[in-house]
Amino acid sequence: MALTAEALPAELRRVIVQLARTPRLLVACDYDGTLAPIVADPTQAKPLPESVHALRSLAALPATTTAVISGRALRDLATLSRLPAEVYLVGSHGSEFDVGFVHELEPEATQLRTELQIALQDIVRGKSGVTLEAKPASVAVHVRRADPDVAREVLDAVCTGPATWDGVQVTEGKEVIELAVVQTDKGNALDALRHQVGATAAVFLGDDVTDEKAFARLHGPDLGIKVGDGDTLAQYRINDTTDVATVLAFLMEERRTWLYGEQAPPIERLTMLSNERTVALLTPDARLTWMCHPGPDSAAVFADLLGGPSAGHFSIRPHGGGNGSQRSPLPLGQRYVPNTMTVETRWSRLLVTDYLAHGTESHRTDLVRVISGTAPAAVEFAPRPEFGQVTVRLFAEAGGLRVQGTSEPMVLYSPGVQWEITSDGMHESAHAVVHPTADKPIVLELRCGTDDLTTEYLEAERRDQANRYWSDWMKTLSLPEVERDLVARSALTLRGLCNADTGGIMAAATTSLPEEIGGVRNWDYRYCWLRDGAMTAQALVTLGSTAEAEAFLDWLHRVLETLPGPERLHPLYTLQGTGLGPEAVIDSLPGYAGSRPVRVGNLADQQVQLDVFGPVVELIAHLAQATGRVRDVDWELVKAMAEAVSLRWTEPDHGIWEERDVPRHHVYSKVMCWVTLDRALKLASAYGREPDPSWESLRDQIAEDVIKNGWHPDVQAFTTAYEGSDLDAASLHVGLSGLIDPSDERFQATVTAIEAELRSGSTVYRYRRDDGLPGDEGGFHLCAAWLIEAYLLIGRRTEAEELFQQIVDTAGPTGLLSEEYDPIAERSLGNHPQAYSHLGLIRCAQLLSA
Repeated sequence: MALTAEALPAELRRVIVQLARTPRLLVACDYDGTLAPIVADPTQAKPLPESVHALRSLAALPATTTAVISGRALRDLATLSRLPAEVYLVGSHGSEFDVGFVHELEPEATQLRTELQIALQDIVRGKSGVTLEAKPASVAVHVRRADPDVAREVLDAVCTGPATWDGVQVTEGKEVIELAVVQTDKGNALDALRHQVGATAAVFLGDDVTDEKAFARLHGPDLGIKVGDGDTLAQYRINDTTDVATVLAFLMEERRTWLYGEQAPPIERLTMLSNERTVALLTPDARLTWMCHPGPDSAAVFADLLGGPSAGHFSIRPHGGGNGSQRSPLPLGQRYVPNTMTVETRWSRLLVTDYLAHGTESHRTDLVRVISGTAPAAVEFAPRPEFGQVTVRLFAEAGGLRVQGTSEPMVLYSPGVQWEITSDGMHESAHAVVHPTADKPIVLELRCGTDDLTTEYLEAERRDQANRYWSDWMKTLSLPEVERDLVARSALTLRGLCNADTGGIMAAATTSLPEEIGGVRNWDYRYCWLRDGAMTAQALVTLGSTAEAEAFLDWLHRVLETLPGPERLHPLYTLQGTGLGPEAVIDSLPGYAGSRPVRVGNLADQQVQLDVFGPVVELIAHLAQATGRVRDVDWELVKAMAEAVSLRWTEPDHGIWEERDVPRHHVYSKVMCWVTLDRALKLASAYGREPDPSWESLRDQIAEDVIKNGWHPDVQAFTTAYEGSDLDAASLHVGLSGLIDPSDERFQATVTAIEAELRSGSTVYRYRRDDGLPGDEGGFHLCAAWLIEAYLLIGRRTEAEELFQQIVDTAGPTGLLSEEYDPIAERSLGNHPQAYSHLGLIRCAQLLSA
């Protein structure tokens, strides 16, 4: 039997899709007339194999419970249905939850049941076609095969006789009446199951009058489905048991996709587009898998990366594969056009070119997709604004497609393309087959922030404008000889994470890409951390570009104007320089490869991180060295950062890694407080500024404090924090910063200890301690970069070169690095691309080129 979800009503499909995304799902149904067709001989009622398979598959999924609630005796139900043990069986209309139930009856109930059996046997004796079904706590009278007059006579006798006895509960169904000596109610049984498994939503399917008690208990996100005719409290109706199998199979597929995600592309193979206002990500086969609007930290319009196709995508592939037996061929390759953020994906006789347009108004995001070559291409456009939580409608016009149902206007400019629009019940998608020719490519322009479908742009000019923007900037840089091309791509990536409108710098382009596949360490990095932003800007300064640093420092100065004092700086802000809203979870998205939860916002916004002042002053020092001067506004920032240190350096904090645990006196944070004052004093000396008289003594006091309390003689290393003996890669900054001389034996011992405990092959872990969160994580590229620098400082160049080459080898085919790397599974982890990783690579290449 072929089951196709399209046979179900569109509205029912939509509700099933939503139900499949509940955190803990209960799937329950009746047996006769629902799982199994009604037959003349009840002993031959076999469930449809497709339904059994779907129930078994649902039961095997995590956070999913399946049950059959039947009027049959539990023992008979188990024997007849042959359902697997994973499926809960509830018999006798909810009064039997296990086979030993009969032994739990009180003596009075047992006696009453015996009397019922005798009385009903007397009533049905000699009545052809009437049968009794004895159950542990009840007796059922079946009249389905009796003459109608005989059936009526028997039922009348039962209703006026034993059904009126004290202690007897009556349940009437289709051509059956059941007399029980205990409370029997499918609604009670459903509630009991719901409570037992902690279900956040339930679906119940049934065909009989007795199922109405279960339908009556459904509420909120629950779903009731009536099978066949008759009055019902259920919201939806389907025809027969074949439709039941279709519903269960469709629910199973949607649930499995939501829990595990579809085949997720390796993180390192994702490629970023940018126009210094927003970003987008492409898979290796030209699927737009991630884009937000109106800004990169807004809700996603396309969240395929975190939710599969139903969360929104924009795909282009060779026509003729993907929907039938013939699969779409894999691309021959994907690359950036050199020195640009334009991406080309190539198949034989087909080329897709993608870029984000420059020069549009600040509220606009224009994604341009050019299909060229001589082979037909299949296009699917499936926008899902607000992470797919609003209903979308598409309307085709001469100029292209209009997207309706969004708070922001949105159109797809595609004149001449013939679109077919389909619906999944909630959202619409558009499909087309296009035929580029050698001299006439197909141009698709997704325009967010406007409803203009009339204006025609010269695509060649738009592409040239975008490419020149990046390539002209690249000409201003001074690149090291070691891994020159990869450093150039890292520089473009860092620049692409900068926001030209505000000066803010994103830590990464994405949210919730996992630190462990299937784990919960999934964070939103689409914001501007003071530390990350300062380090990114500093890396660009060392390559010869200072505009980003000046814009970032101006951004920070505006943030400070909103605070009572610099010591009240939060670790991170939005790109606009405002505070973050509360951290939230998008329950409707399954996460990358099933890694949930998907988070927006970041609780680290509320933490105390006392290291953030150091990178800001160090950035100002590098900027001054590059420009030969210190701007007055930047000197004000230096004084503000030094003031913050003087007020708070003695406090414990949450540290660079933002642990969601009690604050500690982190060595790295103390070192960065020292860096703040040390670089401030050097700036004052080099550029004729007046330092505060207290800075020098305070700097020395902090250094003494770190050396005294940060060194652990038993461990023979500078540890994570004063309070413990655990190690942290960030403590390498005791020597990297210059607080102690790299030739100091204590620094060399620290390098050795961190190498022994935290390095694993090609990567370096942040730490190995229990940080209060479940699960594991990968090694950090930034930590590996720190160890490379430490190796060089203590004269271990060979090890530095080897580890650097291992980092290089983990980069994706287009040169991008995510946050982390799993050396066992040999795969990238964490948000992507990550500023930390690219600035670390740049720093190492520069040091190895010196």
